[in-house]
Amino acid sequence: MDRAIDAFGLVLAPTLPLAMMLAWCVPGWRCRIECWTPWAALPALLLALSGAPGVSVHLDALLFGTVLALDEVSRVFLAFTALLWLGAGLYSHGTLAGDDRASGFRLLWLATMAGNFGLILARDVASFYASFALMSFAAYGLVIHDRSRAALHAGRVYLAMAVIGEGLIIAGLLLAADASAAPKAPLLADLPGAIAASSRRDLTMVCLLAGFGVKAGLPLLHMWLPLAHPVAPVPASAVLSGAMIKAGLLGWLNTLPFGALALPQWGGALIALGLFAAFGAAAIGIQQHKPKTVLAYSSISQMGLITIGVGAGLHQPVLWPVLGPAIALYALHHGLAKGALFLGVGVAPALASLQGGRRRALWVALALPGLALAGPMVSGAAAKISLKTALDAGIVTPAWWQHLPLALNLAAIGTTALIARYLWLLAHGLRASGPHERHPAPAAALWLGWGLVLAASVAGLILLPWVPVPAGLPPDPAYLPDLVWPALLGVALAVFAARRLRAWPVPAGDVLIPLLRLIRAGAVQATRVLAGMRARLARPRRQAAQAPATRTDAIAPPPGSPLELAMRRHAALLFVLLVAASVVLVLAWLAAAR
Repeated sequence: MDRAIDAFGLVLAPTLPLAMMLAWCVPGWRCRIECWTPWAALPALLLALSGAPGVSVHLDALLFGTVLALDEVSRVFLAFTALLWLGAGLYSHGTLAGDDRASGFRLLWLATMAGNFGLILARDVASFYASFALMSFAAYGLVIHDRSRAALHAGRVYLAMAVIGEGLIIAGLLLAADASAAPKAPLLADLPGAIAASSRRDLTMVCLLAGFGVKAGLPLLHMWLPLAHPVAPVPASAVLSGAMIKAGLLGWLNTLPFGALALPQWGGALIALGLFAAFGAAAIGIQQHKPKTVLAYSSISQMGLITIGVGAGLHQPVLWPVLGPAIALYALHHGLAKGALFLGVGVAPALASLQGGRRRALWVALALPGLALAGPMVSGAAAKISLKTALDAGIVTPAWWQHLPLALNLAAIGTTALIARYLWLLAHGLRASGPHERHPAPAAALWLGWGLVLAASVAGLILLPWVPVPAGLPPDPAYLPDLVWPALLGVALAVFAARRLRAWPVPAGDVLIPLLRLIRAGAVQATRVLAGMRARLARPRRQAAQAPATRTDAIAPPPGSPLELAMRRHAALLFVLLVAASVVLVLAWLAAAR
């Protein structure tokens, strides 16, 4: 009976938001559906809290044979993802009141939620990719919700990066599926072994690492994050950074050959990229002037730390049995803490109307998730100790490997500085608005959503006993020095920087800005060159039109038929269609030959 209930929950978790989308299309039901939108995440949360790992459902009539299942890793991802969607959905009822576009926002909210839950539970390649694409493209509407110039610019960047990422992902999945034992209906579990044995392993890994890396915020693929977060509504920013960014990480965990063979080159490259993201994003983030932009760079920095763990798993496959749970724990810790920090941006204006102990208590509550990210809180301590313990497992490693735990401690200094910058910007925003300016009191739904995510980020590990945590937690006194000194040093550096240093003018999007300027300059130059070529080609025609008629002109052939003229006008399109038809025929011939 319990397995039947779990199987029903597997189907209900991703399909309930889709069913509510269809019901939303009925005008008479729309108001009720919008009121119940946050609760669409409840079945997924109940499944994560009470479902038994190992249950699966096969839906042979859907796509190429959909398989949904719950295992230990997907249970952790589903738990914090569903909590975030539920808390942020409740929060949105308080922030979207009176918004003319609230109805469309909730429709896209349901679509993005369905894709997010679907990709976590899917075990076949087709359903996984369909869910991933649904989440990616539906989230575009959340980014551009207010239709401001900045939002539309961020939406264009987000959409361009999403298209690039989706193209790389589908290419990598097709290459991996082609190397598997069942290329027409492959399961995700078949892909790691197929990639490990494939003759096109490196090409497949490039596509998957870069494609999922767009969502995970890898360096040089991260540009959409600091642009999309400040312009999106607060609840959308919370799920973008807390839940959706982890979809890229889950894609890596589901497809890459962890534990199958050692890939030191790929592992070393990912470790280097992770270190660059952890420190580079922190250095850029503390220069920003908007709280949500600072949090966006903090997400890139934290995902850099997770990327170090992913690279270590590829470099040393013997460590994967301990690295895998550590990475899942870190994802849960970061997702809940970062979601609470983003939702705190909308709660902060309430500080203006509070005095005394209530004001101090709210400041402490706003800072608690930041302390968890820096390390001193229980969830942060568990995540960081788990990752350090996995990296320092006492096996034979290169000489530079022993410095990775120290690098994680140094990265915690940057994390603390980012959180200090975030809190300072919240306080500065209150001072800039003036002591007599009235701020509207946050709605009850807003407090409820933020409180739910905050409580989960602080006490989630205590309330979820099945979450993998290292031995000796709550922290053993032996761990305390490594947890405390980076946070103290980060606070000291933040105070010094606030008093003595000025922020550099580093815009949000960093490397994207000079890249766009270079592209625009190149486009202007190309336009000038083409205009010059067109003028030179048009000059002989004008001269010929002005010359007197000759005998050759008199006996020139008559103009072609309408069909011939149409073929000349659309020659490029015809060429593309012929090439596409040729490719289809070749693929069909190869499939028949196999």
